[in-house]
Amino acid sequence: MTREKAETASRPRLRAASTSGDLVADIYEMVRKEITTGTLRVGDRVTEVDLAERFGVSRTPVRDAISRLEADGLLTNEPRRGLVVSVLSHQQSVELYFMREILEGAAARLAAQSASDIELSMLEELSNKEMSSLDDVSALIEINRNFHRLMMLAAHNRYLLRSLSQLTLTMSLLPSLLDKGERARSAAVEHRAIVDALLARDREAAEEAARRHVRASQQHRMLFSLETDPAV
Repeated sequence: MTREKAETASRPRLRAASTSGDLVADIYEMVRKEITTGTLRVGDRVTEVDLAERFGVSRTPVRDAISRLEADGLLTNEPRRGLVVSVLSHQQSVELYFMREILEGAAARLAAQSASDIELSMLEELSNKEMSSLDDVSALIEINRNFHRLMMLAAHNRYLLRSLSQLTLTMSLLPSLLDKGERARSAAVEHRAIVDALLARDREAAEEAARRHVRASQQHRMLFSLETDPAV
């Protein structure tokens, strides 16, 4: 058995859902997870037939799930190639980081004001766990995802949460660079600065720490892009 066939065989197959809507949602989440975890990489081709076969479902719910993934910008129909996992241009990346800095800064500011003591304690716990997991990239990626998700929730603003959730979905098309250079350690330090400001209930400091973190992340990504592709 080839490696590709072995990987395909190991992927989970979906059971028949109670409604077609549930099945579409399940397929959407499975594909989205494959994109965010890197199982499906940017530029990879995606077909209805392949997804239906891998998940053990008919092509109809797959087609509906693909429509949702296209609407969310995760899949793109390219001429002569067909459906692929979307590739973000340099300009799109710049625009995403611009909005992320504004929205995450606002989330940190609101969290300093509105987060519960339990939420702040959980953020501090994640920060401590991050510092002790610097040699485990997989753990760091999960901790990072949970940290930002919890800060979004701790802001207690449903409209900001909706905007950040959509932004985070698109950001998932950018691979994690926590395993490149010293980014893991510097990100952990930046997260700690956010937590310290939140614990002090200092809104201005929390917003500035969050904005500084996003700017540092963008700078690291741009430097990495220049090193790997000077044409960027």
